[in-house]
Amino acid sequence: MKKSILLFVLACLHHYTYAQNTGLSFTSDDAALQTAFSNAKTMALRYTGKPTDPVGAWYESALPPRFAFCMRDVSHQALAGQVLGLQDANKNMLTLFAKNISKSKDWCSYWEINHFGKPAPEDYRNDNEFWYNLNANFDVMTACWNLYLWTGDKTYIKDKVFRHFYDRSANEFIRQWVLQPDSLLTRVAHPNAPTPFNINDAFHRCRGGPSYSEGVPDIKMGADLLAAIYRGLLSYAEILKVNGKQKEAVIYQKKATAYQQQLDGHWWDDSASLYHTYYSNKNVFGKTEGETFLLWFDALKNPARRKKTLEHLLANDWNVENLSYFPYLMYQNGYPAEAYKYILHLTNPGTERKEYPEVSFGVIKGFTEGLMGISADARYNRISTLYRNHKDVGSALYNVPVLNTLIDISHINKKKSVLINKGNKAVNWRATFYCNHVLIYINGIAHTAIHKKDGTGNMVSYANIEVNEGKAATAYVK
Repeated sequence: MKKSILLFVLACLHHYTYAQNTGLSFTSDDAALQTAFSNAKTMALRYTGKPTDPVGAWYESALPPRFAFCMRDVSHQALAGQVLGLQDANKNMLTLFAKNISKSKDWCSYWEINHFGKPAPEDYRNDNEFWYNLNANFDVMTACWNLYLWTGDKTYIKDKVFRHFYDRSANEFIRQWVLQPDSLLTRVAHPNAPTPFNINDAFHRCRGGPSYSEGVPDIKMGADLLAAIYRGLLSYAEILKVNGKQKEAVIYQKKATAYQQQLDGHWWDDSASLYHTYYSNKNVFGKTEGETFLLWFDALKNPARRKKTLEHLLANDWNVENLSYFPYLMYQNGYPAEAYKYILHLTNPGTERKEYPEVSFGVIKGFTEGLMGISADARYNRISTLYRNHKDVGSALYNVPVLNTLIDISHINKKKSVLINKGNKAVNWRATFYCNHVLIYINGIAHTAIHKKDGTGNMVSYANIEVNEGKAATAYVK
């Protein structure tokens, strides 16, 4: 590791006073990575709304220059927004989406809200005529659950506005839009169409689009919607568990599983070794974009099929919206060299449409949860780390707001990590390393390693330690 970074870490190991959050920052022995992070952070923070905007705290998360935020983009940008210090915007935007679910819109919310605090006119005319992708309710539900895990903020799981949104989405919304598992291939394409229906009017035709893939004509169902419902209902089940509703949680877990079984049972194409991504009104399966979301919602449980899907994504060209997920997804799924390539590509000044907000936020997510391997679980007050760099060089991420504290995480190399707790509360650190190690040394003391396989089937070893406020811990393997 570069001498300056190593000296900084060593100084922190000897003494650390509580520090003010000066903003997320990143250093690395890899100069290209450091430049990529700087470019992504600068770009992402440009989208912060003005304090005087009528809508309240927000950041741009829709097609520029609408000065708006939509349900899909906020759901996907929220974690990066959180670590960049935009937590107030996250809560405000997600609260507005939850608050505006209504029976008059068939339990949809506003797909897109602008900086005036109004439904964006580009997507909304009235409660009968508007644009809406049905994935959105479940995407928001999952984003809120993930924010709770990361922050410990119980607003996302206990506030009555959010609980109302979750309950209506998991029940009335599914019934109203005929999204029961056994109805997905037989439902009509437009179950809540305005009367009279005008197929040429996007606010009629797309009032309840069954996919995030918006360019497929005559679509009845998208595979990505199944994946979104599956993950959303699982998230709801976990929220119910935390709220002490165990019996209800089991019911929604079972419901979620039914969607995943539908996906594997009906949507896999053996001849092509790929998933179909849509089903048409002519009762024919087809393929276009959409596979990315099967991975995003972690709906692929067959390792061989998952691998085929990843290889297909890597072998083809995609629009920048899809590519914005690749840094995170490729690190998570065991393709670190490819993730690195996409980080550099998406932050290259010459990349077409790199200004789309999801891009810079997606890169920050790729750094935080992907490369640096940080995850959090508020239920156990636990922060986990796993360095996923394909190169054995050092990298450090500073001033990471997580679990109501502030941490620095430095991966000296693939075998040594340092966590500094700069906040005013203790946290549990799960230090994780690749391979099957017998011992993990934490602050020089040997701990018997615990082993498991990660989501890609690779063996990892970990040990747990509590890191008190203002203290640092070093973990390494030999």
